[in-house]
Amino acid sequence: MNDFAHMTLEELICEGGYDCECGRHHEAGLKYLKIGRNAVQYTAEALKTVGITKPFIVCDVNTKKAAWDKVKAELDNAGISYTLFCFEQAHVEPDEHSVGALCMAFDPTCDGVMAIGSGVINDCCKVLAHAIGCPQMVVGTAPSMDGYASNSSSMIQNRVKVTLYNACPGAIIADTEIMKDAPARMLWAGLGDMLAKYIALCEWRISHMVTGEYYCEAVAGLMRSSLAKIVAAAPRLMDRDPDVIGAVAEGLVLSGLAMAFAQISRPASGLEHYFSHLWEMFALDRGLPMELHGIQVGVGTYLTFRIYDRLRDITPSRETAEKAMAEFDPAVWEERVRRIFGKAAQTLIDKEKSIWHKNDPAEHRKRMDIILANWEQIMKIAEEELPPTDDIVALMEKQGMPIHPADIDENEQDVHDAFVASRDIRDKYLTSSMLWDIGLLEDFPLDL
Repeated sequence: MNDFAHMTLEELICEGGYDCECGRHHEAGLKYLKIGRNAVQYTAEALKTVGITKPFIVCDVNTKKAAWDKVKAELDNAGISYTLFCFEQAHVEPDEHSVGALCMAFDPTCDGVMAIGSGVINDCCKVLAHAIGCPQMVVGTAPSMDGYASNSSSMIQNRVKVTLYNACPGAIIADTEIMKDAPARMLWAGLGDMLAKYIALCEWRISHMVTGEYYCEAVAGLMRSSLAKIVAAAPRLMDRDPDVIGAVAEGLVLSGLAMAFAQISRPASGLEHYFSHLWEMFALDRGLPMELHGIQVGVGTYLTFRIYDRLRDITPSRETAEKAMAEFDPAVWEERVRRIFGKAAQTLIDKEKSIWHKNDPAEHRKRMDIILANWEQIMKIAEEELPPTDDIVALMEKQGMPIHPADIDENEQDVHDAFVASRDIRDKYLTSSMLWDIGLLEDFPLDL
């Protein structure tokens, strides 16, 4: 089996990739990577490597302030012409409006896209580059998320939070002299996004057992390795030492490569991300500002760890599971989906009826039987993948991070709604899906 966990970054991004015992070929689209102090000096070399002679450069007011002067100096010194587009609004949503604005502003004399930023800017540029068929690169401005090297974008489509699979950037520049000056909340966001991987890997293995979903141990090992790098560096994160920031950035890039290798976001996100997705959708529907995704994910990670603490004291009952199955009312379910999701509800209802069929009684019974027969093994997976909850809490507390929903102004109703509706938003098997299958979801207590 390929030992991705112990490969260098250069080996991981080698051209041609790797055939794997899981039956898939793993290859990242990333061709060029520089992480470290003054890495921005390699901007021109990165552009050349991915075949961009005139970049369409995208930033927002904050990322322009953080990095544009340094990037511009490198482009000017190399004699590289460009077109610059800067989002002027204070908060950019990763939705049709933002991507449409980029499409309308795109200069057709440009032959590639350069993102200057982190999560939203990078994701919007991935969608743009994929749509117009051009190469893309990113100059990262904060170690705030793990999507730099992934082949997916976390977007809002038809008011629903979705993952769009497009392409990994061809080049990544992570200048730690730039990244170290990111706001504290963005540093917290990067750590929160990575702590989620404990849950993600646990759920991936459980889903493989219960639903037969594709799973690759080599990719999971790579994700564990990236997580270990982040956790080792985390106690010194707020010191803003460029070398520590570099270790964090490397871990984030490795996490993105794991997603690119798997060609799905599953190794990196689970129920904890769905708390965030739902809270973002609630804020969007109400016209309210959103907390940073990674900070919400950190809170969702805490909640999910506490769920597993309770699950260890539970033995599921066939009687309870079958009673919940018999009492399930599609009309009541649909009414709840409409209450929780508002304008986005019909899209989800239609997908459940035509594509997903998660509520189908026959499929439900198959999953229930597997869970009941393998509960001890499921709890063993949780024991293997999840460190003690108190260790995670202590790590977050030391950085001054928000931990509880109230710390980010999420009320009890929105937390409960996000929990029970997490299984409704996509066709991904989560801890909440498993609780629904054994009849415990509706009344399961959350540690708020």
